[in-house]
Amino acid sequence: MTSLDAPLPDTWFRRDLPVLRAVVRLVDEPKHGGAPYLGQVAPASGLPKPDVLAAARALTDAGYVEVLTTYSGEIVRFTGVSPEARRLAGLWPTPQGEWDRLLEQLAARAANAPSEVERARWRAFSDAAVAVGPDDGALLMSALIGGYVPRAR
Repeated sequence: MTSLDAPLPDTWFRRDLPVLRAVVRLVDEPKHGGAPYLGQVAPASGLPKPDVLAAARALTDAGYVEVLTTYSGEIVRFTGVSPEARRLAGLWPTPQGEWDRLLEQLAARAANAPSEVERARWRAFSDAAVAVGPDDGALLMSALIGGYVPRAR
C-alpha cells in the first residue's frame, strides 16, 4: 500500500471537535453576543490559530457552524451552530447519552432504596431496561427527548 492509499490522519478528535466545542460554548454564552470572533475561539479551543482556521473551514463545509467572512473568504466570526453541533458538543442531549443516564439512575435507585421491597422493584426495572438493550433504549429516549408519546389504543 502506498502513502496515497493510506487513510488520512484523524482530524475530528484532535482538531475539529475541540474547535466545535469551543464555538458552541462561546455561541451559547451571552457575553459574546452569540457570535464570537475567530480570535476568541482559538484560545478557548487550546489550539493554534492555523488549526482553528482549518477546523472552522471543515466545520462550515459540514454544516455544523455558520460563519461571517470577509470578501476574500477569510473567516472572521462564528454566527451560529446547527442542532447537531449542539448535540456533538454535549450542550443538548443525545438518545444514547440519555439512555445511559437512565440506566445509571435505575441502578442508583436500586442500590439506595430504603426497603428490600423497593430495592427489588428498582432492580426489576433496571434489569428490564438492560434487557431492552441500548439500540431500542436509544429509540425510546429519542422519542422522549423529541416530545413524542405514542397514543393509547
